[in-house]
Amino acid sequence: MYESYINKIEDVGKLRNLKPGTIRNYQNNIRQYLDFIQKDPETLTCEDARTFLLYLKNKGDKASTLNNKNGSLVFFYKRVLGKLWDDNLVPRAINDYAVPKVLSRVEIDRLLDATPNLKYKAIFAIMYSSGLRISEVLHLHYDDISRTNMQIYIHETKTHTSRYALLSKRALDILTDYWFKCGRPKGILFPNQWTGNYLTSSATRLELNKAVKKAGLPKEIHSHCLRHSFATHLLEDGVDIRYIQTLLGHRSPKSTEIYLHISNKALLGVQSPFDKKAGVSNE
Repeated sequence: MYESYINKIEDVGKLRNLKPGTIRNYQNNIRQYLDFIQKDPETLTCEDARTFLLYLKNKGDKASTLNNKNGSLVFFYKRVLGKLWDDNLVPRAINDYAVPKVLSRVEIDRLLDATPNLKYKAIFAIMYSSGLRISEVLHLHYDDISRTNMQIYIHETKTHTSRYALLSKRALDILTDYWFKCGRPKGILFPNQWTGNYLTSSATRLELNKAVKKAGLPKEIHSHCLRHSFATHLLEDGVDIRYIQTLLGHRSPKSTEIYLHISNKALLGVQSPFDKKAGVSNE
């Protein structure tokens, strides 16, 4: 009954260069919504979306799940149906954030020292030194690295925007060592050695778990902790949270405010915390 609309999500998603996983997530969420609301999609209103999300909330779904559904609905209404979206009527849920697990700068070095594989060592170094999501690092290409400007270009992400991230001198040294010793890849920066395609997040997390164990770090450390550590260390160094929001690619400042448990200092200049410990300058 709704398959033409579900198929249109895929068509529009491809035109906007969304990842296949994102498109499938949108399709699954909208299929659930349409099955629940039982209306002609052309007659849908924001009140309908609000009713659906309230139903899920009363059913016990977490804020993160509600926001995932919300994002799918926004895409469907605006990009597929061409309808206006009312953020006031259908606001995002407020997450009950726990303080993120943060590694110290010494622990970051221990983690990297415990990673003998040069490819994964470079991946972990960039995840921390640039504050990137695991998916963003794994989808990097050779041309995304600007050694001239010391920046990394991040293509359209989960927030549907592109941005530039910091390129740390120390991370670049690790990346250069990997590049020269591991085949000098010119397309995908971190290709699967067997297929030539992108590495999977699951394989990367497995390697991270091995390094965490070898380094003697708490077993609850996960890939996003590197991103959390980047943001927290920048705050400790006095970088304004608005700059950090931009570097992390957060659409809403509320996503960045979870790091405010660290006291803020005056902004003296943005430098990757990976270089701060070693006293390395990007100049």
